[in-house]
Amino acid sequence: MKAWQKLGLGVIDIVEGGAMDECRKRRSGLDRSQPDRLNAGMSGHQDTDYMALAFAQAELAANRDEVPIGAVLVDSATGRVLATDHNRVEEWQDPTAHAEILVIRRAALALGTKRLPAADLYVTLEPCPMCATAIAFARLRRVVYAASDPKGGGVEHGPRIFTQPTCHHRPEIFGGLETERSAEMLRRFFRTKRRFPPS
Repeated sequence: MKAWQKLGLGVIDIVEGGAMDECRKRRSGLDRSQPDRLNAGMSGHQDTDYMALAFAQAELAANRDEVPIGAVLVDSATGRVLATDHNRVEEWQDPTAHAEILVIRRAALALGTKRLPAADLYVTLEPCPMCATAIAFARLRRVVYAASDPKGGGVEHGPRIFTQPTCHHRPEIFGGLETERSAEMLRRFFRTKRRFPPS
């Protein structure tokens, strides 16, 4: 049974070679010896189930010729999925249409609030600086991501948005949940793009 079926849902959406070792060294706090820590505050569903939903969205993105990144936003109190989406930059020709931004927008609109302090974000790649800033503005409770992004990340790489004095909210951060799955999906996508460049 698929993870999204276990959750009773319907599916509604760069790490290259040698960077993997660096990613493993720089994980931002995932402690596999303390699984309860990662699953704290949830309503019985495992983080891996929510991340599986994010990966399902990333697959949808790849099928649309988008960079395969998927995100899921969850109410930490009830375990209810608030929004799921994937990158739509190419589809909408919108440079801000990253998966993280889209799930924050959807949830904020649905709930009628600009702040989501009980929400947990699951995303298949370390958020970029733009998305990290949006996460801070939305006051998300927790961010769980799969692969680190040494080239374009904004959480544990680049500007490290949540450590800046101008950032007024710092969510809990957990990196490294299914890193290799995310990295392989990205490698496969970009390998195909290089082999069959757009005409």
